[in-house]
Amino acid sequence: MNIHIKNIRENECVCDALILPAVEGISVNLKALGASVTALMKRISAAEFQGKKNELLLIPAPADIRPKRILLVGLGKKEAVNPETVRQAGGKALGLLRNSGISTAALSAAMLSDLALSPAYFIEGGLLGLYTYDCYKKEKETRTVRAITVLTSPSKSLDDQLRTAEALASGVCFARDLVNAPSNDMTPSDMAKAALSLKGKNMVVRVLEKKACEKLGMGSYLSVSKGSAEPPKFIILEYNGAAKPPVVLIGKSVTFDSGGINIKPSDGLEKMKYDMAGGAAVLGIMKAAAALQLPVNLIGILPATENLPGGHATRPGDIVTSIDGRTIEIINTDAEGRLTLADALGFAKKYKPSAVIDIATLTGACSIALGNETIALMGTDRSLVSAFRQSADFTNEKVWEMPLYDEYLEYLKSDVADIKNIGGRTGSLVTSACFLKEFAGELPWVHLDIAGTAWTEKDRPYTPKGASGVGVRLIFDLLLRLKGKAA
Repeated sequence: MNIHIKNIRENECVCDALILPAVEGISVNLKALGASVTALMKRISAAEFQGKKNELLLIPAPADIRPKRILLVGLGKKEAVNPETVRQAGGKALGLLRNSGISTAALSAAMLSDLALSPAYFIEGGLLGLYTYDCYKKEKETRTVRAITVLTSPSKSLDDQLRTAEALASGVCFARDLVNAPSNDMTPSDMAKAALSLKGKNMVVRVLEKKACEKLGMGSYLSVSKGSAEPPKFIILEYNGAAKPPVVLIGKSVTFDSGGINIKPSDGLEKMKYDMAGGAAVLGIMKAAAALQLPVNLIGILPATENLPGGHATRPGDIVTSIDGRTIEIINTDAEGRLTLADALGFAKKYKPSAVIDIATLTGACSIALGNETIALMGTDRSLVSAFRQSADFTNEKVWEMPLYDEYLEYLKSDVADIKNIGGRTGSLVTSACFLKEFAGELPWVHLDIAGTAWTEKDRPYTPKGASGVGVRLIFDLLLRLKGKAA
């Protein structure tokens, strides 16, 4: 979408629709709209529009102004308006315009300026809400909002904010595309191709094949791939944006998870294509970082594989050896994500990182505990955990911290190996993270379980049904906070 900034009066802007944000009580900033629009607003009844959050009203514009239509967008009660309110308004507004066949729009920034909020939040939500996935449909969605003009005074600050909004939306939608793709077209090899597409001046991408992983001693990761005919791909992205220790991002990248020998129930099994949503989020973050030349060093690690039953598949009771020499008794082959992440965490130590963040659709228990609204957060570094809470509040990608008490390690004690991969149903959300903690060791580490948030069964204001792309905006904002550049 083409985004422009123009310092002209709202009634002089040529467009299909002029967007007017309004707070509850139909309080619209009318300073630059003229008498005819003011008179029009006075004729709108409370039954038609009250300015409530995400309320919309599309009406013909008066004949003496240049916009063809006016779209009123409710922000809710004035004292409650915040960046998330504006994002949701953007998603709802541009979605309505797209569905109405409107291709050019202008956003009046006057009300947002009165509220000390950037119009970039509106654009971010709008770009995210316009996302569609119709790659496999014969009839494609051709309607979209192709251009939007932000009506306000130009500034470098706003330019930068809009550029960030575009890059973030692009990263989220890139991740959504990967997750929405069916597993026959999103194998570990396809994930590697997606990663290689990000190669550039400051981005090096390497793919370790099975033999290289065997030489490194990645028995835990490789055990998951044994039942599949698709070769595993251990994907490494290195983004060089600063001369400092890197932040390592590890994304679970199981491109289809049948459960292995401990096969899952058939109900909903088709959605197990989204078990690589953590890896997709990491790729989305790396894409945005490169586009914005973020001044950080980032390492992305995606231990990509399928988890299928087969004649060579790992069996319950098998014992494998991880990259750090620790033996793991595999009690349940459907607790496979942690096996891939264990070796990824071990591999990450070579970079001597300033922080390690793993993001994974790790446990069904996460959905049971927190539903589809909240990411489970666990970690060993209090400053990282605190920063994540701030980023969650800002991005509305909500997190809730769960405990990592030493007592939970008792659940993972094995009679025949150093550790077992599952501690039973009781406390399984926490014990999965405790397992990872053992392999993170002394690293400053945070774990994000996105099992409940990586997929949505209903349309949300700026997240259409399907893959959500969760984690991209959250972690990107965290990176900005770590660099002291948060919005």
